[in-house]
Amino acid sequence: MRSGKHQGGWDFSPGAATPVGARHLAHPKRPDRGAPARQRKAQQPGTRGDVLRTYARGLGQLLVTCGAVLLLFVVYEVWVSNLFADRKQHQVRQQLATAWKNGKDPLKGQDRLNLPTGKQVVLPIGQAFANLYIPEFGKDFARAIVQGTDDSDLEAGPGHYVTTQLPGQLGNFAVAGHRVGKGEPFLNLDKLRPGDAIVVQTARNWYVYTVLGSRQAYLAALKIADAGRRDAAISAALAHPDGQGVPGREIVGPNAVQVIDPVPGHPNAVATRALLTLTTCHPKYSAEKRLIVHAVLRRAVPNRGSILPKELPGGTL
Repeated sequence: MRSGKHQGGWDFSPGAATPVGARHLAHPKRPDRGAPARQRKAQQPGTRGDVLRTYARGLGQLLVTCGAVLLLFVVYEVWVSNLFADRKQHQVRQQLATAWKNGKDPLKGQDRLNLPTGKQVVLPIGQAFANLYIPEFGKDFARAIVQGTDDSDLEAGPGHYVTTQLPGQLGNFAVAGHRVGKGEPFLNLDKLRPGDAIVVQTARNWYVYTVLGSRQAYLAALKIADAGRRDAAISAALAHPDGQGVPGREIVGPNAVQVIDPVPGHPNAVATRALLTLTTCHPKYSAEKRLIVHAVLRRAVPNRGSILPKELPGGTL
């Protein structure tokens, strides 16, 4: 009879080795002693620090996304919109040049001095009818002025306020333009100084306006050594009103429509001279206020082919 340690060929003695084929029966694999601890830890609610870190990561990802969207918006507004606006401006300038070459004047000869302020020429919205030159903006600065001040009009170039006068007329010829993006024709409007020339070309005439304000005070301001005091003095020279109370430059709210009156800021005054008003947003990258520049007509000369007025580079007229 075999010993109890050996049954069926199996050695069950404490020191006997377990046959290879029976290991899974004799010693089933034990769970990792560390596993229950890790599971318990995973099941425990997160600490306050864990929650704050989660929120911080989410907030960080949100800020990165918002930053990317904002960057794309800025790129579109500042660069892409300029490309589209430049294309539209080129088209309207070409159309105007072709019309003039063919003897067709959108103004039909009504852009003459001393025309009554109530006389208006009906122009299609978006129609270009004159060119604007501002020498202080560079010798290459030239923009066609279109009829209307809606967004679609201003994307093609500076726009004429339809209720105001035409170039050379007694009263106020008022023009709006974007400051940043969409062609930004008036990006540097704040750089104009008393006495600076603004030239408007029509099919019949050249009209030379100069910025109002105290030219004498401006020249005196240039001699101030301290930059801060000099800038303040220049601003004061521009804000100086003329005999009819019209300054060279002012900053107003977006609803201050009195700046485009026949006598800006004086709705009951009678116009006795031809003025030009340029308006744009202020400050840059904001539409909170409006930057306004007023100029007065100094002289008008006939438009004779390629001969330019002397205020423009190479001009002799």
